[in-house]
Amino acid sequence: MDKSSGQKSASSYLFPPIDPFDQRMIDVGDGHNVYMEQSGNPDGHPVVVLHGGPGGGCSPAMRRYFDPNHYRVILFDQRGCGRSRPHASVENNTTWHLVADIERIREELGIDKWVVFGGSWGATLSLLYAQTHPERVLHLVLRGVFLMTRRELDWFYQGGAGSFWPEAWARFQDPIPEDERHDMIGAYNKRLFSGNMKDEVAFGRVWSGWENSLASMRSAGMGGEAPGDYARAFARLENHYFSNFGWLEEDRQILNNMDRIAHIPGVIVQGRYDMICPPVMAYELASRWPHGELQIVGDAGHALSEPGISAELVRAMNRIATDSLGS
Repeated sequence: MDKSSGQKSASSYLFPPIDPFDQRMIDVGDGHNVYMEQSGNPDGHPVVVLHGGPGGGCSPAMRRYFDPNHYRVILFDQRGCGRSRPHASVENNTTWHLVADIERIREELGIDKWVVFGGSWGATLSLLYAQTHPERVLHLVLRGVFLMTRRELDWFYQGGAGSFWPEAWARFQDPIPEDERHDMIGAYNKRLFSGNMKDEVAFGRVWSGWENSLASMRSAGMGGEAPGDYARAFARLENHYFSNFGWLEEDRQILNNMDRIAHIPGVIVQGRYDMICPPVMAYELASRWPHGELQIVGDAGHALSEPGISAELVRAMNRIATDSLGS
């Protein structure tokens, strides 16, 4: 089950950069307009790419996992993210709004069924979209699985991951008074939504830095300092979603509803040393998914850009392209 990437760079596995043939803003209602783009082959096999976070936004590099001769690649910035407007807004911004937005985009583009590709929070959203609209999903390709469970949130925000990265955890924990550290998500929520822009940016940078410092297996525990506007938006949106447990009806909801998508084929690409989303959740997901294939990359962490992760994702998409051409 473990795969090793060797010493190649991530870019050596990817397709050459391509430009979009369609870029537009889509009014999804509730005062939100989301940025959407299409690239690759306009008549190709449609694949929608769901970015992480919540709050991350899409990037041109995400187009490079797909053969542009075969795939029609659809990317969009989720509500409040990236080029979508209003920026950093948490009003009318829940998991179920995003599921509805995905379906709105599919309808606007006249697509009947598509491949759904997502990593981290994007994997969460991919699974929830598929469970809500199973008739619209041809294949799921997931990376760094996150299932919005309390176990996962406690692992990352209550000291589990911090026991492996104590110096990075100290930078995240130290700005919070000791009497509030029993609920780090709640403590940061107070500060990220304080109404004081300077404080929101400062705490947004600390929140974002904690996650970035653990993203790659090759990290030295330093996440760098993100631009203030981005860090604030990312942290506010992510904290907003985690404070509300993704608006799921029950803990482990995705796992408990896997029967809804048991017939859909899928691939899970998971880093063995993923400190943000531990492999145990990907393993449990695969155990409940008759047509889900788990690929654990032995020398990788969480980041999409890690060579072994990139190699497996490109391999999965090439295999789907070959299978669809042969059908």
